[in-house]
Amino acid sequence: MWKNIVAAPADSILGLTDAFRKDPSPQKVNLGVGVYKDDAGRTPILECVKAAEKILLENESTKSYLPISGDPAYAASVQKLIFGETSEVLVNKRAATVHAPGGTGALRVGADLLKKFKPEARLWISSPTWANHKGVFTTAGFELGEYTYYDPATKSVDFAGMVKCLKAIPAGDIVLLHACCHNPSGVDLDNDQWSEVVAIAQKQGWLPFLDFAYQGFGEGVEEDRYAVEQFAATGLDFFIASSFSKNFGLYNERTGALTIVSPTAEESIVAMSHLKTVVRVIYSNPPAHGGLVAATILGDPLLYKQWLGELAAMRERIVAMRTALVDGLNARGVAGDFSYIKKQRGMFSFSGLSDTTVAWLREHKNIYVVGGGRINLAGLTSKNIDYVCDAIAEALKA
Repeated sequence: MWKNIVAAPADSILGLTDAFRKDPSPQKVNLGVGVYKDDAGRTPILECVKAAEKILLENESTKSYLPISGDPAYAASVQKLIFGETSEVLVNKRAATVHAPGGTGALRVGADLLKKFKPEARLWISSPTWANHKGVFTTAGFELGEYTYYDPATKSVDFAGMVKCLKAIPAGDIVLLHACCHNPSGVDLDNDQWSEVVAIAQKQGWLPFLDFAYQGFGEGVEEDRYAVEQFAATGLDFFIASSFSKNFGLYNERTGALTIVSPTAEESIVAMSHLKTVVRVIYSNPPAHGGLVAATILGDPLLYKQWLGELAAMRERIVAMRTALVDGLNARGVAGDFSYIKKQRGMFSFSGLSDTTVAWLREHKNIYVVGGGRINLAGLTSKNIDYVCDAIAEALKA
């Protein structure tokens, strides 16, 4: 079957990780894949997760299938986290949530559902965006459009350009927005800018689809849901793909959710009925463990408090690495102002490094960075930060 078929190209990010693993150099550094690492360079299991798993192990009585939409307690926990416990959306039951296999699974479920009911719609993504957004939505059959987002000259949001694009998107189309910690740039809208985007959505009549993979990695759990709250207050239909991979460290448990917000509870019931039909033909039922872990933590006041503390520690470590990188480059007399890196949020940074520099770092210093210069700050540690700063300084002078 495969004799005359050319091999598919490696994923731009996961392929980089494969190359990193095969690299025998003891000094190698992976700043590519979007996985949190602690200062020892490990992706840790949170203590609150271990505690929740112990509770589940002691009380688990079956391995039977979950419902198609997932455990109801999980859905309720997701909604409380992304909207706030006292949100009007919860009070009026305007949200329908299904447990999906990771944030990527949530995006794909949403894509398939939207293609079913909006077959002629175009889906708009930010320029730039997470590379896999393109694959997920084109595979679902969507024609993609791009709206202006990042300005490489100012290292910030080109908000005037973004507004101009959003105002030209026709009613019925779909706009994918990063709710916080924009991937790959690390540059977010401020609250006033979000309010303007929401007003444009109301006026234009396009459907917002929020990718919310990093709640708690920006400013905090409550602060990071500002965009969600603003869209919820409008009464518009909109979609949210959320994930517990990063903020709970549940990467290999594939724990995400797709939430559809509707104007009324009655419409939400209809939305859920169609969500289930899409899930049924993709993966039938979600994996249980990660969702039950998250629901256990979010439903227990002590574990929830512990989680907030561990999440804050992860967020603060990333901020510390941002500062160390900028200060380290300045101390080495590297030309240019890198202070914009300190202003970015989340795990990622558009570093400003050219593809030529990225290739040089990999070839000569065994430092792996995604093409375009996106750096995962969580890959930096107190042990490798000087090596990385020395290498970048050398690369930029080469």
